[in-house]
Amino acid sequence: MTIKEQARPLRVLQLTDPHLMARADGDLLGVRTRESLQAVIAEVLKVHGQPDLILATGDLAQDGSVEAYRVFGESLKVFSCPSVWIAGNHDHAANLVTVAGEYDACARHVIRGGWQFIMLDSSVPGRVFGALADSELDFLAQALERHPDMPAVVALHHHPVDIGSDWMEKIGLTNRDAFWQVVDRFPQVRIVLWGHIHQEHERERNG
Repeated sequence: MTIKEQARPLRVLQLTDPHLMARADGDLLGVRTRESLQAVIAEVLKVHGQPDLILATGDLAQDGSVEAYRVFGESLKVFSCPSVWIAGNHDHAANLVTVAGEYDACARHVIRGGWQFIMLDSSVPGRVFGALADSELDFLAQALERHPDMPAVVALHHHPVDIGSDWMEKIGLTNRDAFWQVVDRFPQVRIVLWGHIHQEHERERNG
């Protein structure tokens, strides 16, 4: 390994909301989701090269099928790094966990490149909106307490902020205040990532 390679910044790829289906020609609003995922992966490799970690932040499957999750797992084999998966509102959580286990993608707390990554399950069975159970909030706090000096990325599926859309406001994280009460206790949290909204959204908090 060269000095230049050693100094390369950590590369983290977020993949979210591919909405895959068991059917190879499955489409969502006219978009064939398998083809869409493959196009995204090709663009990542072309523009950015290999990442060091992949965060898959929910709605990996539209139909919740085991087959769809396996398609996702197989698609990631072009990358040489580990991945971690969490559920969104369209996912079948048990099927996701089963298949994620086949691809060693079940970790909820990952330390890599001097950063810690904490994956939270905000899915609520049968609902479009999200919420973090007390056990998830406790998990978040405990993970951050263990590494107070290590910068942290927290990832979940549902948006914990108002993105300026009335209809999406109703299907975000319903207990966002409880979430931020935990996050605001730990200054090492540098980034919060989510999916769900199918658009770019960036803001600074307490900056």
